[in-house]
Amino acid sequence: MQTVSTKPYLIRALHEWCSDHSYTPYLVVRVMGKMQVPMEHVKNNEIVLDISYNATHNLSIGNDYISFSARFSGVSREILVPIGCVVSIFSRENGEGMGFEYEGPSETTETPDNGPDDTPPRPSGKPQLRIVK
Repeated sequence: MQTVSTKPYLIRALHEWCSDHSYTPYLVVRVMGKMQVPMEHVKNNEIVLDISYNATHNLSIGNDYISFSARFSGVSREILVPIGCVVSIFSRENGEGMGFEYEGPSETTETPDNGPDDTPPRPSGKPQLRIVK
């Protein structure tokens, strides 16, 4: 029997906790391979995304992907992030949240083809969390 990851459940729970307490949930995502994120906002192969209900439209936190649309520099963009690439979820207001190990995209799920391969180089060293204010 295959073990189901607890990661998507924990992400949903922390998102709900942030929303219930009027906090802003932020997601830190390791950007690797073909991902549907605004690459101009990626720094050190990571992107920090505001996933509050006020900042997103049609937010879906599934077991394999997190998807939503949001505005970046006034332009609406569709975002699709594999759960395995989520490094942490935290509250902007108090920094409370949870960090995860980078697992990469699931090999059992198909990723949509987003065009040419724009794979950034793999970083060396240990992943680091930063507080974004």
